[in-house]
Amino acid sequence: MVGVNQLKTTALLGLLSGLIVLVGYYLIGNEQGLIMGLIFAAFTSVSSWYFSDRAALAAYQAQPIAREQAPELYDLIGTLSDRAGIPMPKVFIVPTQSPNAFATGRDPDHAAIAVTQGILELLSPEELAGVLAHELTHVKNRDTLTQAVAGTLAGAITFLGRILTFGALYGPVTYDNRRNSNPIGLLALIILAPLSAVLIQLAISRTREYAADQGSAEITGNPLALVNALRKLEQVAHQIPMNGNPAFSPLLIINPLSREGLQTLFLTHPPTEERIRRLLELSQQRELASAAMPST
Repeated sequence: MVGVNQLKTTALLGLLSGLIVLVGYYLIGNEQGLIMGLIFAAFTSVSSWYFSDRAALAAYQAQPIAREQAPELYDLIGTLSDRAGIPMPKVFIVPTQSPNAFATGRDPDHAAIAVTQGILELLSPEELAGVLAHELTHVKNRDTLTQAVAGTLAGAITFLGRILTFGALYGPVTYDNRRNSNPIGLLALIILAPLSAVLIQLAISRTREYAADQGSAEITGNPLALVNALRKLEQVAHQIPMNGNPAFSPLLIINPLSREGLQTLFLTHPPTEERIRRLLELSQQRELASAAMPST
């Protein structure tokens, strides 16, 4: 399952990069646009690789916290990190009562986990362990980098789409564009490219969330811990808004945005009910496997 998820993610990231190249071609009107699109895609990917962690932490005003300030939290993260086989990440606190958590960083050696004050007060130690194990799985699988690159590429496509809109309204960009312009294709690209970029980004995020939920169950050995945490978070998180840049919402353990009407089409996370259902199935499978083992 993990291999399939990684294959899907790679394919979706390739589609995002391809969209940038296509937009670059239409923007310039010739083969130079293809080259510029490739360069722009590479630049945005490298930029997100280096700076995404700082940007995410700053977006939610996360503050570093020392071991002396939260020894129990540090011990819990340290234990779970050992089980996951990754280095201890840096620990941050987000000063908000909205219960949430996220991980960021380009690789396990440069990772950080941020938890809100609200989630520390809402969850039991067992439930908090389930959430932290979920985030550590993101770090282990390098989902934090994948999501950062996907978000940056999607934002770049939206930005280029606006430039295309400006060019379509106020005149062609180049001679080749005047000679070979396709109004219908250009209009479709202006409308569909940004929308496609967002949908691809959401598909990547949802795929990685299921994998992280499974990873949490494996690290803690208790899928029900995350089930109980998700139930509490689903009930409370939407009542208390999580202020910050919406572009980083795919990093959060649960999306705090509204789930009404058409907005459900653009959620960065799969439905919590479906996540819970899969975790319950996993718990039942573990129980059956344990019962089938011969006693010694």
